[in-house]
Amino acid sequence: MIFRPSRPFRPLATLVAVLFFVPTWAQIPPSPEALRAQQLVASPAFRATVASFDRDFDRFVAELIQLTEIPSPPFGEFARGEAFRKLLIDAGLEGVETDAEGNVLGLRRGRNPAAPLLAVAAHLDTVFPEGTDVKVKRVGTTLRAPGVGDDTRGLAFLLSFIRSLRDAKFETEGDILFVGNVGEEGTGDLRGIRYLFSKSPWKSRIARFITVDGGNLDVVANSGLGSLRYKVTFKGPGGHSWGAFGLVSPAFAMGEAMARLGQLKVAKSPKVSYNVGVVSGGTSVNSIPFETAMEIDMRAVDPAALKDVDAKFKKIVAEAVDVENRTRSIANGKITVDLKLIGDRPSGTTSPNTAELRQLAATMAVFDKVPVWETSSTDANIPIGLGIPAFAIGRSSGGKSGRGHSLDEWTDVEKTQAVKDFEVTAAQILSVAAVP
Repeated sequence: MIFRPSRPFRPLATLVAVLFFVPTWAQIPPSPEALRAQQLVASPAFRATVASFDRDFDRFVAELIQLTEIPSPPFGEFARGEAFRKLLIDAGLEGVETDAEGNVLGLRRGRNPAAPLLAVAAHLDTVFPEGTDVKVKRVGTTLRAPGVGDDTRGLAFLLSFIRSLRDAKFETEGDILFVGNVGEEGTGDLRGIRYLFSKSPWKSRIARFITVDGGNLDVVANSGLGSLRYKVTFKGPGGHSWGAFGLVSPAFAMGEAMARLGQLKVAKSPKVSYNVGVVSGGTSVNSIPFETAMEIDMRAVDPAALKDVDAKFKKIVAEAVDVENRTRSIANGKITVDLKLIGDRPSGTTSPNTAELRQLAATMAVFDKVPVWETSSTDANIPIGLGIPAFAIGRSSGGKSGRGHSLDEWTDVEKTQAVKDFEVTAAQILSVAAVP
């Protein structure tokens, strides 16, 4: 069969068309988020902001050391908060104050008071108890001390960021509320940010929230790992281990509950976890305890899954008490139990499809970074649980801090890399602040 084209065959025209063909993808204009990010990073005001940090770098390091060496144990953040408050005033923020919960806040005005308010936070507290040696030891560009990274570097970043914006005369569209908050770690149970979003005058004004609390600039914690924590106290009549033998025992009731909990099957994806972290009680080896207690931690990303494991745990405790009361004598009284909630961190996710996270991803792309979405437990849990766009971002690049929550915690302050890290984090915050 001979092929006969319906129109004249023009090989030269075809060759020209192929050579000058522009793929469809190359014709697609940049997204509004990409344009906004590119314009921000290239703007003279942003370049001046980064240059200001470069000049201010020695002060950044000095304040990082100064704040690290002020002890800030759980529920003992006042001294560090006072130092941070004075530094915020010096940086030029308006209305700097310490609120009723101990958070330190200050406002930086934007062009448009009606624009969405962004809150940017770093936490004042550390995990280390009162009496911990927090003296900074410096070797070259490495600073080593408990809490020097988590999250004191975040606090020092905020101070330098605010001053750099001031010196560069950088104007944001809306106001930014800067917060040094209490109670992020452990039994603090996010009390500072919980107060900010539930009782403070700012609670209904904050439209989006960022916490600078992470050790890797590629990672964005956009999912809050929810947790419920209980102190479970079992009580009974007690007695002599020989003379009162046969009476009900809080220890056996608690042991039954622990054994049953340990056999509980939970989902692996999305992950659910439970743990018995602390056990206590009793008076002597030859006494039936009149009281024992255990502290329980349960976690899940999915709120429904957390609610489900919570219900199963409570059923296990009730059944363990019932078993003990049926197994041994209740002649001198029954076993009772008290469940005290000692921690409640909401779960949830800020979708990568929100305007804020689309903008964040576009801004990271300018620096050849792709966000790694992560589930974590941070101050962002509180606004995430309220449906407010919120997430945690890093304070330095991966490998520049380490050994968090340990006595030999460290962070690196080599200037060239630190300035690059500042540029990325500053761009992330400012681009989100510009989202309509």
